Amino acid sequence: MEHKFQQLSKRVMIMHAEHDTDRPILAAVMGDRRTLLMDAGNSPAHAELFRDELSKRGYKQPDILALTHWHWDHTFGMSAWNLPAVAHEKTAKALAYLVGLDWSDDCLEQLIAEGILSNESAADIRKEFGEKRAITILEPDILFKDSISIDLGGIACELVHVGGDHAGDSCFLYVKEERILFLGDALGPSVYGGPRKYSSTGFLKLLGLAYNYKAAWYVESHGIPMNEEEFRKDLSPWERLARIVDVFGHDRERVVLEMKAYLKVEELPKDLLQGLEYFMAGMK
Repeated sequence: MEHKFQQLSKRVMIMHAEHDTDRPILAAVMGDRRTLLMDAGNSPAHAELFRDELSKRGYKQPDILALTHWHWDHTFGMSAWNLPAVAHEKTAKALAYLVGLDWSDDCLEQLIAEGILSNESAADIRKEFGEKRAITILEPDILFKDSISIDLGGIACELVHVGGDHAGDSCFLYVKEERILFLGDALGPSVYGGPRKYSSTGFLKLLGLAYNYKAAWYVESHGIPMNEEEFRKDLSPWERLARIVDVFGHDRERVVLEMKAYLKVEELPKDLLQGLEYFMAGMK
């Protein structure tokens, strides 16, 4: 598999998401004094690929780790970095619950039953780690409640708790001087503990928060970085769908009619039909 890296700006480099085992974007933010790593990766193997690329380019290795949320694909690589980690207090609580588990098949099934993992995540963990799963969960070192600013020297990162359906501990990471907003998975639907769902009102609130940054780059953890115009265009149908659901609620037929009229289409695209089901589930 070819691994793709991108220099978003002079001071920010990313490793792109890989969907085979649900590897999210990793980022290095390079200040004059320190380098910050955004998210740890879904395994030590994932982490090592990024570490190697930083070395090849002659970049300093990270000094500090910032987590966007607790989900396995963003945190199970922490042991490979062994860095002081900054995270929301809810992230710390979720990770503390996972410390010491043996990650056997029985353990994975139990976590699915508890709504902590999904079948899809368990399958990806099996694929990423193999049959003998030596997974070490580390707890974060520096906790915050609302937001925290990290000065790296000549550049600052702000980690802001935003919550949402995907994970209650979700955070945005904003690199102020470069105007790069890392959204984590905050705009995604819930993935654990039942059918996937969105709150239309909650989604619109998060979208408003994201737009307010007027960032040069918007980076979702499992997507492709976009400039502001591309991001707004990409999210525009979803924003309209959420607004229509907010108005017409459970009237699915009316929502579909309104969206068809807005898009000027005979049939809604598959992704929006799926999104509609998430929003409908979020109404319950």
